[in-house]
Amino acid sequence: MKRTLGKSGIEVSALGLGCWAIGGPWIFLGKPAGWSSVDDNESIRAIQKAVEMGVNFFDTAANYGAGHSESILGKAIGSIRDKVVISTKFGYNVDEKSKSVSLHNDPEEDSNLAEHVRSELEASLRRLNTDYVDVYLIHVWGLSIERALEARQVLDALVKEGTIRTYGWSTDRTDAIEEFADTPNCSVIQQQFSVFDGNRELLSHCEQAGLASMNRGPLGMGILTGKFTKDTTFSNDDVRKFAEWHPGFKNGKPIQKWLTALDSVREVLTANGRTLTQGALAWIWGRSAVTIPIPGFKTVKQIEENCGAMQFGPLTSPQMEEIDKILGSVF
Repeated sequence: MKRTLGKSGIEVSALGLGCWAIGGPWIFLGKPAGWSSVDDNESIRAIQKAVEMGVNFFDTAANYGAGHSESILGKAIGSIRDKVVISTKFGYNVDEKSKSVSLHNDPEEDSNLAEHVRSELEASLRRLNTDYVDVYLIHVWGLSIERALEARQVLDALVKEGTIRTYGWSTDRTDAIEEFADTPNCSVIQQQFSVFDGNRELLSHCEQAGLASMNRGPLGMGILTGKFTKDTTFSNDDVRKFAEWHPGFKNGKPIQKWLTALDSVREVLTANGRTLTQGALAWIWGRSAVTIPIPGFKTVKQIEENCGAMQFGPLTSPQMEEIDKILGSVF
């Protein structure tokens, strides 16, 4: 299965892989933002296994593990850089030594915006051990459109210089994307999207504007794998204990509404021999031809399940309609 990154023409596997979890523990604005402990050797094996199974698209960020995720990805794909497509993100102050990430003072008053874009790219290239990035995304979700347009001028220059191939923004704000992405070099947006949540208006705009929609949270931060209950808890260094911004979590636990909804669509998602995880990914492919889900991973076993979804392809139109009908009475 292949998909194209919007106007860039860059072809990628229909499944991408998110590298947040393999960054290990780190602190974002004073709170834990990682996914607990991680085995770097297992992470490298998992990435290489994904390539073997046909995945060539990896999404990371300077933030993840305060640079650690980028470094691990760079090590894993060192000899096969020409076979993979890398997306990474910028917009924050990253302290690799303290494993912490903070704001650049006030991003709306940042007089050194252009300098930061370039210096952060240089740091990411160093960690990734490459001389170019395929997709470069603004990571500041709530950045004003005015400031984003200023950053876009620098991004256009970087495309011309060859250090990035295309760019976009990780945000769920339709108005922001409508204005920011109205340029030939912007091909990708990243939005939160799953069976249970996501901005469908933004997805429609992507379809109309020729943009690829990279989908973070396609498994609801793990809820859609079916492995959690209402009593599931997370360690103090796991971001899900503090993810009040995510609609599927409350007080550090999965909410009952999402668990109930998952039970109601379980039979459809697991039809034809799929696991729940594979069904949730198949739903995203069935939703639109421009979607590219990027589930996270920490182990080779998770990679095998995630990548195995491509063997089944998208859900059928009748299956999609059945899920819409079921969820219409839940949400």
